[in-house]
Amino acid sequence: MYLTSLASINMVRRQYFTVIIICLFITISVAFINKADEYDKPTFIPPSAQRSGDSAIGYNYLTTGDYLKSGLPYNFYTLFLGKDKNNFLNRTGKNATVAYGFNVVKGENDIDVVVPTCLQCHAQEFEGKLYVGLGNTFQDFTNFGKSSSYLNSAAIKVMQTFAPNQYPSTKAIITSFSAIAPYMQTEVQGVNAADRLAALLVAHRDPQTLEWLPTPILDIPNEVVPTDVPAWWLLKKKNAMFYNGFGRGDFGKFLMLSNILTVKDSSEAREVNSHFGDVLAYIKSINPPKYPKAIDDNLAAKGKTIFTTNCSKCHGTYGDDGKYPNLLIPASIIRTDSMLYLGNQQNPQFIDWFNKSWFAQGDNPARLEPYKGYIAPPLDGIWITAPYLHNGSVPTLQALLNSKERPRYWKRNFKQPTYDYDNIGWQYETVTKPEKRTTYNTDLPGYRNVGHTFGDRLSDAERKAVIEYLKTL
Repeated sequence: MYLTSLASINMVRRQYFTVIIICLFITISVAFINKADEYDKPTFIPPSAQRSGDSAIGYNYLTTGDYLKSGLPYNFYTLFLGKDKNNFLNRTGKNATVAYGFNVVKGENDIDVVVPTCLQCHAQEFEGKLYVGLGNTFQDFTNFGKSSSYLNSAAIKVMQTFAPNQYPSTKAIITSFSAIAPYMQTEVQGVNAADRLAALLVAHRDPQTLEWLPTPILDIPNEVVPTDVPAWWLLKKKNAMFYNGFGRGDFGKFLMLSNILTVKDSSEAREVNSHFGDVLAYIKSINPPKYPKAIDDNLAAKGKTIFTTNCSKCHGTYGDDGKYPNLLIPASIIRTDSMLYLGNQQNPQFIDWFNKSWFAQGDNPARLEPYKGYIAPPLDGIWITAPYLHNGSVPTLQALLNSKERPRYWKRNFKQPTYDYDNIGWQYETVTKPEKRTTYNTDLPGYRNVGHTFGDRLSDAERKAVIEYLKTL
């Protein structure tokens, strides 16, 4: 009888432990499922407190200010590059004689120097007019080292020999360009290497003092990730910056990042930072240009209905009562080229640098929060922002909404560009094989034109209606 009782007790114990194991298994499984759900569902980006400012003062600082303080002496700039005659920004004095992507400021020894500005990337000519805030899709990073050679070539030797008092005003930018120029090349013209620029520069900066370090303190990956520059006017709606929404906190700190190209130390950075509440106010004041051609109102109204049903959940609604949802779309849903978000995840040293740096401190801190996917952007002014997707791999809106029409290899005319108002985008030529620099090769990592196939489910008539509606935004 004792043995029978003991056997019964052991059986109960086994059943008890079995129940515990099953419960644990269920708990762990649910945890993993919930974790997976985080990456299978859109994620809302909460807003962060932002600085206010004066937009007029911000515009003036953006187009004439000294947020970079080292450049090529004005007399050497005009000697080698001549004087600009367009004066798109209607500036006065020496600033009226340099291209819109440059400012003339006082450098070391009170020397007038020409410095690059934010408008190098964030302004573009379109049919004879300059649009500040439109991403520049005509830059050429394929030959970046040679295009920057005037800063570290024979011209510099001439300066050191015949104008030694001017050289100190140029030294900081020469130092930076010498370190970054060999590692900035993209595979094709028209895409931007801003992420690469930031990585190279912070690798040479002390995170607290921001002083230049001759030897990089971070391991730099080999890949140069291409991006398409987003329009500035979208920022007023967004709760986070950059394509994967990882720029959180104070936007001004991110907007002033170009300062690390020539900054001496954190005290100079603080002075520059004090202006970027005004710069942010100006950027938020920019509105997208209106579509310049006739719009079929009836067709656009049909397109609005189709858009609201199929697209508004991610991209929002428009008009006086419009709402933008600020959603991060996981990679499992969007399925566009992964190199950009993977680079943020696989190279955490840059995230760590920023989140421990001067930029993450003070009254207006910023931080980086990587994500496995991309933000669904607002679509205001989308008609003028071709090419499309975060890497500029799709030349027209028509191809964006019908993935079967996306060309594998394509090129466009950068010298005499023509806009395609039927398909909405730059006119392009499909080629049978890629040519280095001139052809967009979607076979390359980072340059793929996959994903965002949601428009494929539409009929040709529905797609046409949606495009007509998008012209109104």
